[in-house]
Amino acid sequence: MEPILEVKKLRKSYLSKGKPVEAVKGIDLEIRRGEIFGFLGPNGAGKTTTLRMLSSLLVPDGGEARIAGYDLLRQPEKVRTRIGYVSQTGGSDRMATARENLYLQARLYGMAGKSARERTAAMIMAFDLDEIADRKVVTYSGGQHRRLDVALGMVHKPELLFLDEPTTGLDPQNRSRLWKEVWRLRDEGVTVFLTTHYMDEADMLSDRVAIMDRGEIVAEGTPSGLKKRIEEDTIILGLEKNGAVTEQAKQFLTGLPFVREAVQNRDKLLLMVRDGETRLPQILRLLDQHQIGLKTITLSQPTLDDVFMKETGHALHDAEKDLNR
Repeated sequence: MEPILEVKKLRKSYLSKGKPVEAVKGIDLEIRRGEIFGFLGPNGAGKTTTLRMLSSLLVPDGGEARIAGYDLLRQPEKVRTRIGYVSQTGGSDRMATARENLYLQARLYGMAGKSARERTAAMIMAFDLDEIADRKVVTYSGGQHRRLDVALGMVHKPELLFLDEPTTGLDPQNRSRLWKEVWRLRDEGVTVFLTTHYMDEADMLSDRVAIMDRGEIVAEGTPSGLKKRIEEDTIILGLEKNGAVTEQAKQFLTGLPFVREAVQNRDKLLLMVRDGETRLPQILRLLDQHQIGLKTITLSQPTLDDVFMKETGHALHDAEKDLNR
């Protein structure tokens, strides 16, 4: 099947204090039809610039892109009819109602009055806006406002929906609700291109992800495939006795071939272990043989944060601090 989006050597620079800054450094991407593609990285990494180029809001300095079979640079009007774009700030008129916003959006996309009213009603029901549809948007909660933003992006039935940081500022309940909306859209055949700096969000939502840092794509693949690049799991043992016993446990556990590293912190022992789930019973048996009791035990498997650190050499929050300086 032909991909819905193909990007080759796409780049964009800005002037900052009189000097050019490369926001996007010649990236390549391929998005398959019907998938949720997570585009993640710290704030300032170039994600939003990339999205604005792909949605025809910014003209690239170089490279090429095809979206739904059309050339982005030569046929931008064709591309616009086949994509939806939801920015970080949204695009609704806050002094109008949801119904008025949706109807206007449908008309702007060329729908006749009757069709626009029918599509507006369908979007109100699909995004659970019926109870607030005739209230002004300024009265909406963050979650209600964000659902309206996504509905506006979907009113013209796009093949590809761009969502830029869709859950920023939402509480956990509304964040989870929006995740369900994204899954529903994918199940209906819509391809979703999602930018986020929340690694857990990309992990939960995405069929595939690309990690961007300082204008470059540093890793791409399925969330599970990327996490498999991190060979070790983390096991934290909270031992019952004093530090001397913890030191004893450290010595015999360090000798195991599957333990890469052991770090002692008072009565806790942190182990970096290959295939932690499988090896944990063996570790527990050894502790029992040495008559060392356990108070707590924690097994943590690799996350996309770990992948980001491995590929870039720094943590996600450190990257955001650097970009904000």
